[in-house]
Amino acid sequence: MADTTTAQPMTKPATAQLGFEFSSGDRSPAPPAARPERNKDRDQTEARPSKRSRGGKSTSAGPVTAEHMATQQREISVSEFFAKNRHLLGFDNKRKALLTTVKEAVDNSLDACEEARILPELVVEVTQTAEERFRVMVQDNGPGIVKEQIPNIFGKLLYGSKFHRLKMCRGQQGIGISAAGMYGLITTGKPLSVVSRTSSKAKAHHYKLAIDTKKNRPDIVHDEAIDVDFPHGTRVEIDLVASYVKGRQGVDEYIDQTAIANPHAEIRYVNPTGERLTFHRGVKELPPETKEIKPHPHGIELGVLMKMLKETECQKVGGFLQKEFSRVTSSTCKSVCKTTGITPLTWVKQIDSQTAERIYDALQKSRIMAPSTDCLAPVGTQQILAGLLKGVKAEFYTAATRAPTVYRGNPFQMEVGFAYGGELPTEETARLIRFANRVPLLYQQSHCSIYKAVADTNWRAYGLSQSAGSLPAGPLVIMVHFASVWVPFTSESKEAVADYDEIRKEIRLGLQECGRKLQTFINRRKRTEREGERRSVFVRYIPEVSNALNAITGAGVKKLRDQLMALARERTELADRELDDQGRFIRKSKKRDPLEDDSTVIVERDPGGPEAGAELFGDDESRMTGKVVPRKKGRRK
Repeated sequence: MADTTTAQPMTKPATAQLGFEFSSGDRSPAPPAARPERNKDRDQTEARPSKRSRGGKSTSAGPVTAEHMATQQREISVSEFFAKNRHLLGFDNKRKALLTTVKEAVDNSLDACEEARILPELVVEVTQTAEERFRVMVQDNGPGIVKEQIPNIFGKLLYGSKFHRLKMCRGQQGIGISAAGMYGLITTGKPLSVVSRTSSKAKAHHYKLAIDTKKNRPDIVHDEAIDVDFPHGTRVEIDLVASYVKGRQGVDEYIDQTAIANPHAEIRYVNPTGERLTFHRGVKELPPETKEIKPHPHGIELGVLMKMLKETECQKVGGFLQKEFSRVTSSTCKSVCKTTGITPLTWVKQIDSQTAERIYDALQKSRIMAPSTDCLAPVGTQQILAGLLKGVKAEFYTAATRAPTVYRGNPFQMEVGFAYGGELPTEETARLIRFANRVPLLYQQSHCSIYKAVADTNWRAYGLSQSAGSLPAGPLVIMVHFASVWVPFTSESKEAVADYDEIRKEIRLGLQECGRKLQTFINRRKRTEREGERRSVFVRYIPEVSNALNAITGAGVKKLRDQLMALARERTELADRELDDQGRFIRKSKKRDPLEDDSTVIVERDPGGPEAGAELFGDDESRMTGKVVPRKKGRRK
């Protein structure tokens, strides 16, 4: 006789799924309760039509009591709130919902891989299953997720490990991927599917999860152990109502920009049309590992300090100040305690609200070193150039990384990159690409501090035209990356950076640094064009001048032609441009070139000039037809 007690995967009937009646345990139907006898007088009162005033407004039979109002009040869970206000999370239209779902899943995958020090390999597939229904699948090669944490991570809002850590990462709130699963459940009725494996020695765990919005907890629809073909990693699938449009502010642009800001990641992307794109890894090194830091005293408020005093495990004030804050030395601690009228050995439990306020004032007035910056992992100048070279077909590339600074006690760092000329459109305004902790920001551009800083910059000083209060016009791509332990987003959808004065100042300084190099290149290009025009005049008249001089002096046509060619070469030297393997000019002069550094790359994409000039002055390689000529050893003759 077969054993009937074999464990089977936990599943729910289809009727329960359609009604969102998900549960983690078996529930037997409760017996129907006895219906209380209704009051006939009350029934008659409720059946009477309500009286209306002359203005059409209904009037109640009597005043509403506080007790009656109290019966209608109840607690609202965070899931229930965001389910009703999903536009706050980026699900305000179908096109944006698809982008937000892909973004949250990709961000989580990249964070997991980098934290485990694994070079990311991501597979992103967006499949259209019906007219307005799509299935998003994102798989990574990260460390995987332990079985006990899968339901909470994907089925509970505001659950994660990044909110309380002062450390650079993409996710911050623990609300993204679970909100995407909640949106898919609301719009299609299908739960989120997760498959995760932690090692090649263990089986993978397959869950189908829904969110109980009233209680903000996961409901497990399906749970089983399965075999998969990857040794470790996580695969997430979400069905949702959405729309797909190619072009700007879509999934395609997000994947493209993610590859630019994350050159260490390899991404294989399949869009709903079946097109397969592979963004190969540009560098084989992971970003530097970031370290968690403690809050800085200049970045907290009085109420936060009181809360920390109440929750700390330190018993003495001296230990509390030095262990719970960054950059507070023993001398600073003694100075603060002396100003406050206490000692470092004072018990924390003896600190009242007045003393806490004095401690707070003393900390704000003290000169404390800026927070440590090893909590940040900027993209880097060379990686920005590599990403722009791979994704933008321009002629001039430059980048700058500003030194770390602080806003509200939080370390942050600004990076700026330019791509100019080449195949970029000349009649349109410049394209602005915004990033926050390596994540592209595609919406709410005009509300972002990055856009405001770019629009407020005087671009005419750098050779570009600009209308008042707008982006510059010309063949230019501007990339700005904001790296911080806590990005001050303007909303939960994480689409724009708040406009802090410290942030805008650093952006402006980075733009000006790159703008000066761009101005040098534009001026040099204009001089090169003028020299090219002069050369064309020489080329046109050298044969006739040679023949005329030969008729007068008899010196020989060939000799005269060679001498005139040498003179033309010397007078129009700027028209001959050779680049080394770093895209820099090879010059005779020993004077320092402002564009000869590791933060600038120049690629000749349109050599220009007449064909006769190419015959007269050297071979085709030195004309730079889209490739870089290696630097030659020794002095160029």
